[in-house]
Amino acid sequence: MPEKKRVALYARVSTLDKQDTDTQLRELREYAVRRGWSAVEFVDRGISGSKDDRPSLKRMMREAHRRKFDVVLVARFDRFARSVSHLLKALETFKELGVDFVSLHECCDTTTAQGKLLFTILGAVAEFERTLIVERVRAGLANARAKGHLPGPKPMDVDMAAVNARREAGESLRGIAATLGVSPALLCKRLSTV
Repeated sequence: MPEKKRVALYARVSTLDKQDTDTQLRELREYAVRRGWSAVEFVDRGISGSKDDRPSLKRMMREAHRRKFDVVLVARFDRFARSVSHLLKALETFKELGVDFVSLHECCDTTTAQGKLLFTILGAVAEFERTLIVERVRAGLANARAKGHLPGPKPMDVDMAAVNARREAGESLRGIAATLGVSPALLCKRLSTV
């Protein structure tokens, strides 16, 4: 008899006053029972999906790296990932760790052949998008160079004679920099090359 799979249930709600995780967790628990999986729960309450700092998600990812479970189960992609790129990065991590991923409402289940195909297609689309972005950036830089524009910050013109006169008068570098609208680091750099 095969070993019982261990599943991490992840649920999240953005606001506590209008939402709760009970609906998500009930669906996830029922699904885990139907599949015969033993479950551990990770829940973030009152935390926006756009936030990087989600304590339970971070803890779940640490436990995934320790191979504490075989599957991650969520109700919907948007309960788990803040963007498509975040989702794909997490799915890549899970794939490397040998952890499957199931999203109930999107019918994405990497424990099945169809789910693996969907994951492969999503990954190919993301790679295509990254390639297009790189090509657009390169074309934009080439176009700017052809027009005589150099990318990057423009060098700031600082009257070093005035800076030195003000320093001799006892003014601090920080004060001079603030008056000129430049950083103290820039002044130090210019002074070291004079």
